[in-house]
Amino acid sequence: MKNKYFSIWLALICIVLFILQTVIPGLTDSLILNKSALSGEVWRFLTSIFLHGSFSHLLLNMFALILFGLILESLIGSKRFLLVFLVSGVVANIVSVFFYPASLGASGAIFGILGALTIIKPLMGVFVYGLPMPMFVAAIVWILIDLYGVINPSDVGNIAHISGIVIGFLFGFYFRLRHFKKAMIRADYSRISIPEHEMRSWEEKWIRPS
Repeated sequence: MKNKYFSIWLALICIVLFILQTVIPGLTDSLILNKSALSGEVWRFLTSIFLHGSFSHLLLNMFALILFGLILESLIGSKRFLLVFLVSGVVANIVSVFFYPASLGASGAIFGILGALTIIKPLMGVFVYGLPMPMFVAAIVWILIDLYGVINPSDVGNIAHISGIVIGFLFGFYFRLRHFKKAMIRADYSRISIPEHEMRSWEEKWIRPS
């Protein structure tokens, strides 16, 4: 399963777009997620994923995208990784447009990556605020932080984070179930055994010339 490093390519797209945002007036306004997405400008559900509001916003998201993205991509393959990223980001934006007047950033898509990793590798060690913990514990911490953010709103898209990680969970369960089914099929075939006398009888009847 060849790794095409889509996570790095996605990060490069975000970086290039951020540079363009700073030099092209009106670019951010034409691509950001806002209520116009509900009035026919549906591209905003996708394009806003690749926009960022500040250098620190971009830096944090790209660090998470490359770090966790490369891990997930190596586990499920590049095409499936890209599907997780895009679907999580778009669904998070579809939910967010009903709660925020405007939003931008790859956070919803990145939380989709984190959600999928949580189900696929629940015991993988990660650091959250400098503390080491298993991935499933980290996911609980992130969700609790975002729930607090929903109750006490700020400029962080907490609802997008929660939506993204839920979609990631669903992808993770799908990939684990599919892997489990394939493992069961391989195990069943490995146990098949045809008695020698039956094999000889079949050969005499159907293979050897009369």
